[in-house]
Amino acid sequence: MSEESQAKAPETGATTSSQATSGPGAGPRTAGSRPQSGGPGGRGKFFRRKKVCKFCTEKIDMIPYRDVRLLQGFVAERGKIVPRRLTGVCTTHQRRLTRAIKQARNIALLPFATRH
Repeated sequence: MSEESQAKAPETGATTSSQATSGPGAGPRTAGSRPQSGGPGGRGKFFRRKKVCKFCTEKIDMIPYRDVRLLQGFVAERGKIVPRRLTGVCTTHQRRLTRAIKQARNIALLPFATRH
């Protein structure tokens, strides 16, 4: 009787662990089936270096508001001041940079906004 029940089990439609159904998350995962992410623990394609403050490395204490070439690197083309998470400038120099950009705008060395 045990032989008959074993022989009938595959005919009833019961699936075994080796059979996989279609659909998301149904099949076994392989190491290469998931795209690599740059998140914690994963190694992504790109390695983002920690940004270092330009003014700290060059030991610039005073940020001159008359140096338009220097200030234009920290102003977007629309006229907005670029945030420090994008430029990598430290907080103290970002404050000084903001003050210098605003002074340069007030004496018309830098534009407040671009023309359309």
